[in-house]
Amino acid sequence: MSQYWINMLFVGASFLLYIGIAVWARAGSTKEFYVAGGGVHPVTNGMATAADWMSAASFISMAGIIASGGYATSVYLMGWTGGYVLLAMLLAPYLRKFGKFTVPDFIGDRFYSRGARLVAVICLILISVTYVIGQMSGAGVAFSRFLEVSNSAGIWIAAAIVFAYAVFGGMKGITYTQVAQYVVLIIAYTIPAVFIAFQLTGNPIPMFGMFGTHVESGMPLLDKLDTVVQDLGFAAYTADVDNKLNMFLFTLSLMIGTAGLPHVIIRFFTVPRVADARWSAGWTLIFIALLYLTAPAVASMARLNLVDTIYPEGPAAEAIQYEARPGWIKTWEETGLIKFEDKNNDGRIQMYNDANAAFAPTAQERGWNGNELTVNNDIIVLANPEIANLPSWVIGLIAAGAIAAALSTAAGLLLAISSAISHDLIKTIINPKISEKNEM
Repeated sequence: MSQYWINMLFVGASFLLYIGIAVWARAGSTKEFYVAGGGVHPVTNGMATAADWMSAASFISMAGIIASGGYATSVYLMGWTGGYVLLAMLLAPYLRKFGKFTVPDFIGDRFYSRGARLVAVICLILISVTYVIGQMSGAGVAFSRFLEVSNSAGIWIAAAIVFAYAVFGGMKGITYTQVAQYVVLIIAYTIPAVFIAFQLTGNPIPMFGMFGTHVESGMPLLDKLDTVVQDLGFAAYTADVDNKLNMFLFTLSLMIGTAGLPHVIIRFFTVPRVADARWSAGWTLIFIALLYLTAPAVASMARLNLVDTIYPEGPAAEAIQYEARPGWIKTWEETGLIKFEDKNNDGRIQMYNDANAAFAPTAQERGWNGNELTVNNDIIVLANPEIANLPSWVIGLIAAGAIAAALSTAAGLLLAISSAISHDLIKTIINPKISEKNEM
């Protein structure tokens, strides 16, 4: 079976699963549509919240940006995790205690103000629309590569799938769909990481393998990675950050920003009691940690594999011929997310840091005339199994996982938007006499 049909099989099966769950768990009242009836088990809600939290940014982009920037870019990992801790400790239990459907509902009643409610609705819509654009963009990247459709067509397919199960199920259907999506995305993220960690270090546990020994060179993996990237004019992968204050403030801003994500906050209205909201927050942190502890290992190993692909005999030796480039580069070139320009007309791929003035004499000595390969950070996780020559089914699995990550968050965002418009804007401000049926 070709790779295309394997991808179709995995992605198609996941779509059927999501829609089937939504039909099975369809909402029958406004309470079920907004807060899943308020009876979701803390473990179930923890898994659904983790899927809501871990968007395309976590699945696709986070490891990519860490692979590109090294330790300095770990602020995203720390900021997003810290933001969830803030949410779990300072917001979730108290919002559930207030017993409302939505965040604007809470704000309007807490401050006895229709104006405050309206401001909350506007803020929620602006935040959610901005964020859902990112999810659809991530889905478009995954679709364009794995299902071989245009980026725009991929976005429309993703939107149609989310629309189908969100309308059927509301929060009730989305909750159980997100549980399935969490299972898909965590398996899809972990299995390639286990394969690659075992290939490179002999240790199948990625987070331990990252601090293990590189099998081929006998060096610690991170020392090996530092050596190869420095040989290409980049800063050491594990280099410390000069401006600690800036790193702290950047992390803090990410924490405060992500703690206020409306589609995550509304998940804590779905559990029966305040104590369940606290337990739910704890379970969510465990489920998030499974991916977030793996991401740095995925990033470091992907960066090393990428360099080794271009320079099989080391950065100081000749790079591969462009005509002999691996199939995965050819495939990703078709999406426009990898670009090659032969600046010195030698037919080889030179990939190095041409912005480093101190490295310029070395580059000139090697006959390099500028970086020739541009790799979009968003493809690092998705291309990782192909770079490492993993089996075809693993590539199909990561396709399903990437799409699950984008769809799970998009569904939560769309529900937050629809709830704000129907319940907080129309029901509460514009037409308080509207019936439950018309509100739905």
